[in-house]
Amino acid sequence: MTTPDQTDAFIAQLAAQPTPAPLRPARAVALTLAGLLAGLCVLYAILGLRADLVFALVHPLIAAKTLLPLILGVLALGAVFASTRPAQRVTLWPLALPLVVALGLFVARVLVTPADQWKTEFLGQTVGACLLSISLLSLLPLGLGFFALRRGAATKPTLTGALAGLAVGAFAVVGYSLHCIEDSPMFYVPWYGVGIALSTVLGAAAGRRLLRW
Repeated sequence: MTTPDQTDAFIAQLAAQPTPAPLRPARAVALTLAGLLAGLCVLYAILGLRADLVFALVHPLIAAKTLLPLILGVLALGAVFASTRPAQRVTLWPLALPLVVALGLFVARVLVTPADQWKTEFLGQTVGACLLSISLLSLLPLGLGFFALRRGAATKPTLTGALAGLAVGAFAVVGYSLHCIEDSPMFYVPWYGVGIALSTVLGAAAGRRLLRW
């Protein structure tokens, strides 16, 4: 049976231990971006940027494949840090906004494309390279991000992990899009979406194991 003296001694021992370093969002973002940039340096060294990048970035339909995942990544990142604070409410509905716009671009493209060309535009010529590149680009930043997030207090580790995977996958797509020359929304909306979804699932699985108290 524990005596009052033993209880007081245990409390004093806990109080004497150093306070764990808190989660610093800026540090977590820096680590994640460092991992992403490292992967992008390798990607661009091997495959390069697209030759007409300036034109692509000023053409609204083509620029959308970079801007929409960028917006999604920023929104998801905000939700990640909110989910690591038990007292803060996590708002998820804004994440749907870039997804709705992307779906609209996909449907609009389908409507103006002859049916006999649907398969060609949907599959493109680089599906394998697209999914492999996005997946590989996501691994290092996701690992570094989880290293930083373990200092948080996620009460729903699976959700936090999924949001982290979503953010990292979206940013990986942003980087890959600067190389990709597949400009039809019938290609980049579904396949970029699959790449982001894979990162999200991986993040959820990792969060469940690594972020629980």
